[in-house]
Amino acid sequence: MQNFEQIRRHLVAGPFRVTMQEPYVMCVELSLDGGRRHQAIFLSELQDDDDRNYLRVSTVIAPTTGIDAKRALIYNWQSRVGYLAIGDLDGVPYLQLCENRPYDALNAAELDRLVLEIGGMGDRLERALSAEGDLL
Repeated sequence: MQNFEQIRRHLVAGPFRVTMQEPYVMCVELSLDGGRRHQAIFLSELQDDDDRNYLRVSTVIAPTTGIDAKRALIYNWQSRVGYLAIGDLDGVPYLQLCENRPYDALNAAELDRLVLEIGGMGDRLERALSAEGDLL
């Protein structure tokens, strides 16, 4: 995958439910746990200081109120895929699970795996932090 449009075309043509599309941003909604739970996965383009393009895959976990920052940092250290960060959603800080990948390291299978892994892990973290709730 060399650009965001290739990623967009792949996801739209694939088995994913695309719920939002804007230039360099899109949202895929995963249906989990037999349709009883849903997780929104956002994909966007980033550039580093050398103008190298990256794909960011992220999902919102929970509002930051009541979140133990030490536990979040321990998760970041132990995680093999994804990291926790705080991002703004409609003016409210939320804990998010993110992964950034350079385009030149992505192919269709890796993109699919990344969306499913971030979505599944995001849902598990959301459950753990919200007493089994499905906040978003």
